Amino acid sequence: MKILAIDTSNHPLTIALVEDGRLLATTTYNMVKNHSIYVMPTIDQLMKQVHWQPADLDRVVVAQGPGSYTGVRIAVTTAKVLADTIDCELVGVSSLAVLAANVPPISDQLVVPFFDARRGNVYAGGYQWQGGKLVEQFADTHVAMSQLVNQLADQEKSVVMVGQLTRKIKQHFDGNFPGNVQLLAPGYAVPAAYQLALLGQDQQPIENIDSFVPHYLLLTEAEVEWKKQHPHAPHRNYVQEV
Repeated sequence: MKILAIDTSNHPLTIALVEDGRLLATTTYNMVKNHSIYVMPTIDQLMKQVHWQPADLDRVVVAQGPGSYTGVRIAVTTAKVLADTIDCELVGVSSLAVLAANVPPISDQLVVPFFDARRGNVYAGGYQWQGGKLVEQFADTHVAMSQLVNQLADQEKSVVMVGQLTRKIKQHFDGNFPGNVQLLAPGYAVPAAYQLALLGQDQQPIENIDSFVPHYLLLTEAEVEWKKQHPHAPHRNYVQEV
């Protein structure tokens, strides 16, 4: 199976081409801000390096969120257009699971990846390696960092956290972790499109590409303001309609 994996859900941009579980080519940028400028040229460059044509792709795997609203939209939109245009399979994977997969499957520790969600909050999820598979232990959520750490202190097993303690998080969190919780080195917090491809290669593809939408967890600020001005309006999926 030939897979294109795309993740632009946060500051890093990472793209990979994988065939039958083997990494052929990958590129990761951790210093660019406007992913929309780089994502298609990077895909084109990697395809040329491995001598693939778009029609060679069997599946596109994309980091579906949570993360940056704009970043998630870029990856999801790119993946949907490619999959629909060349008529290949599309799979969405949690952006947090991609980080969790950076932790080697050598123990049964609870792996908790997190992203900065502003104002001292984070997007976080709970995962565990079981039989060589990364299994969700609690659903991706939006929570205060301090509250998350307090909840993890009650876990009976040891916990490893994967993420960047940004300046904004530190403004609301004292940085003290309980004895059963360990924050891994920053290198683990850089997503790898190769891991994304491996996570997505065995999942069932999306049946209806048109219905596939980003997994934001929270409403965008524009939607929040609109609801304030229209409190009695029925809920509608504005993401899908764009």
